[in-house]
Formats: sequence, structure tokens, C-alpha cells
Amino acid sequence: MEYVNAFWVGGAICAICQVFIDKTKLTPARILVSLVVLGVVLQALGLYQPVVDYAGAGATIPLLGFGYSLAKGVAKAVTESGLLGAFTGGVTGAAGGIAAAIVFGCLFALIARPKSRS
Repeated sequence: MEYVNAFWVGGAICAICQVFIDKTKLTPARILVSLVVLGVVLQALGLYQPVVDYAGAGATIPLLGFGYSLAKGVAKAVTESGLLGAFTGGVTGAAGGIAAAIVFGCLFALIARPKSRS
């Protein structure tokens, strides 16, 4: 059942975002940034943790989950290091995702053959 919950929650998040991309004049970049900020705000208010507990990867993989990871890392670092944790906690909390993005981005840049759009 965990897989089903992850699938439908993650799919619902992606479907809602696709509707915003298709039906509004917002650029995809603004929508993506809004998702990260929304993830931070929802985690700060304590509203996103129950979604993560219910859906697992379906809630942590989309960009809302990246904001959630940033906020969770900051909260943990602030309790451990004080004010300095507000600056270092986000990167520490999301280090795995950031490292994976860099590694796989470089890997696919080596494999792919870019073509001109003209």
C-alpha cells in the first residue's frame, strides 16, 4: 500500500503543477521556485510532515520535498548550532539531492549529444 500512496500523492502533485503550467501565464521557472518555497512554508507550519509520513517518496521526490528537506535541515542545524545553522542547515539537509543532481548531470552531459535547435 505504501507504493500506491506514494504513486497517487506524487502523481497528484505533478498533475497540479502541470495544470499551473498549462492554464496560467506563470513561467515554469516561477512555478518550480514557488514549489520549493511552498515546501519550506508547509514544513515550517508542520503541515508537510504528515504528508511525508503517509506518502513517503511520493511527497519527498517532487520539488515540494526539496523545500521540505531544506526546512528540516535548517531546523535541525539551528537547534544544534544556533544562528549559524540557519545558513548551513539547508545545504546539509539537501546534500544528497544536490550531490545526485551534480553527478547525474555531469554523467548525462558526457553521454548525450546536444543538437542545435535551428
